[in-house]
Amino acid sequence: MTVSLRGTREVKESYQLVRLTGLLDAFSEPTFKKVLTKLVDDGPKNIVLDLSKIDFVDSSGLGSLVLLFKKIQTDQGSLQIVTNSRVTQTMKMVHLEQFFSLHTTVESAVEKIKA
Repeated sequence: MTVSLRGTREVKESYQLVRLTGLLDAFSEPTFKKVLTKLVDDGPKNIVLDLSKIDFVDSSGLGSLVLLFKKIQTDQGSLQIVTNSRVTQTMKMVHLEQFFSLHTTVESAVEKIKA
């Protein structure tokens, strides 16, 4: 069995940085949703989600990002997403770029939290 999504987590004072690589698809989505929900519950509630190394996002992955965003909002946190051109293009196809706070670097995402 191949693991299609891998990640690391760094906890800072006011945010968590989660870096993912691989595929955010129907196969990895249940684990993604479970793990990220727990991370939000554990805190801090501000999340920088680095998807710049993601090779592919399908509709299941996009759906789980929307659910994650709603949970974080409900918990009074913020979600900053670092993307690459592939991820950004996928989000634009379904007009999610208007919904999410997208960044090209981790640094700009972190600055948005500190602002």
